Amino acid sequence: MFASTPQQALKLLEEATNTHDFKNVSELISEEAVYYFSDEIVYGPENLKNYFEKTWNHIRDEDYQIYDVNWISTSDTVAVCIYTFHWAGKINGTLKEGQGRGTNVFKNDGHGWKVVHEHLSTLH
Repeated sequence: MFASTPQQALKLLEEATNTHDFKNVSELISEEAVYYFSDEIVYGPENLKNYFEKTWNHIRDEDYQIYDVNWISTSDTVAVCIYTFHWAGKINGTLKEGQGRGTNVFKNDGHGWKVVHEHLSTLH
């Protein structure tokens, strides 16, 4: 999957996340990516795969949406955005939902834009 702009990369990442197939997500993540989740810091593709799949197994039929995106810095090679996210899905058969804030850093590696860092925190 090729993203020609950071904005397209974010949209494709949201869509790929909703496929619940890490192969789709991984095409938009840099090999050196570092993710800060509320409960864990995750480095590298294999660890990210395990984290995403663990989450998808816990939250069944999850729908993940990104909105209120603000691009706070962009250049030809790096872009940073902040946003609000919302998720909904079934946990132990019961519909649950939540929201939070996110920050993504994208890098143009010459083959398209990819995530090099994501930081998510939940709102209570």
